[in-house]
Amino acid sequence: MKKIVLAITAALVANLTYAQGTTDGSTKKNVFATESNKFTLSTVTDWMKDNGVFQNLDVSVTAGTTGIGIDVASRVHENVQLRMGYEYMPRFKKSIYFPVEVGGEPAVAYDENGNRVQTSFDRLSKMLHDLTGFTVEDEVEMVGKPTINNFKFLVDVFPFKNKHWHVTGGFYWGPSQFAYAENSTSAMSSLLAVSMYNQIYQKCVNDDPIIDIDGDGTAQNPGMTIYLNEAYRQRIVNYGRMGFHVGDKKDSGEPYIMEADAESGMVKVRAKSNSFKPYLGFGYGGKLMKSRDDWQVSFDAGMMFWGGTPSLITHDGTNLTKDVENISGKVGTWVDLLGGFKVYPVLQVRFTKTIF
Repeated sequence: MKKIVLAITAALVANLTYAQGTTDGSTKKNVFATESNKFTLSTVTDWMKDNGVFQNLDVSVTAGTTGIGIDVASRVHENVQLRMGYEYMPRFKKSIYFPVEVGGEPAVAYDENGNRVQTSFDRLSKMLHDLTGFTVEDEVEMVGKPTINNFKFLVDVFPFKNKHWHVTGGFYWGPSQFAYAENSTSAMSSLLAVSMYNQIYQKCVNDDPIIDIDGDGTAQNPGMTIYLNEAYRQRIVNYGRMGFHVGDKKDSGEPYIMEADAESGMVKVRAKSNSFKPYLGFGYGGKLMKSRDDWQVSFDAGMMFWGGTPSLITHDGTNLTKDVENISGKVGTWVDLLGGFKVYPVLQVRFTKTIF
């Protein structure tokens, strides 16, 4: 393995060093030069050995706030180490709930004595159940999960002689999406019923027929056009649209009512940051076992600069962290939490085995 590492780096190091050699006839001799002004692999490896470049290889497993991962490291100077690796966040799930509203009125309401009172949602829910056979719940479950995975390139500098402490700089790079949420399977029936109702509502607002089937003018296929009677149409118009009150729009102050996607019938939210994320941190390490020099453990702490406030973008293109305010409930708690992280905190433990 040591020969493989040396071979990979040989050409680069050789070119850099060779370029520093004199070509004007001076007495300074290029370290790789031969009588024919060429270099060999052995001279490169000898130079690397004399200067301590890539003469060791450490392999580590990591775990922390960026997920679990693996990295490899090698020294390029007595006090400088290069580190590359990959990290992946396990796909655990977390449920959050969006409350349903009808015409700006909450689905669930109570009087001053704490007793449940009937709402427009209750009346519409019964009507939708009679029409579709689906029960509309007063809230929709969203299931969120992290999708973090990043390549990393880091440089560790050991400023002290004992080499326990290190300062680290570098970057993480990976997909801009780091989390994703969509409605649960159990919520699909409610979303379907809500979408059907909103289509009926829009037709009532436009005074369009509820059913409009084209025919060919024959007695066998005359077509069909059905309107709701005026009293029933006006009743639905007065109810208003059905959706999920998330918060208020910052630009207008109007309520932001999220509805299911017209094509998929689903509710989705994607959390995004920059793909390229600079990193700055520090750490401390030492022997894992007193009797073994080839096993080490270290702890790192730092900040991943992921581009300021991350975006939470719904399926209709609304950015919850930038376009919406006054988000209540657990949804608001999660939005405030993510919106407060201008940088991503990195806490990590690393177990290292020295290969050579």
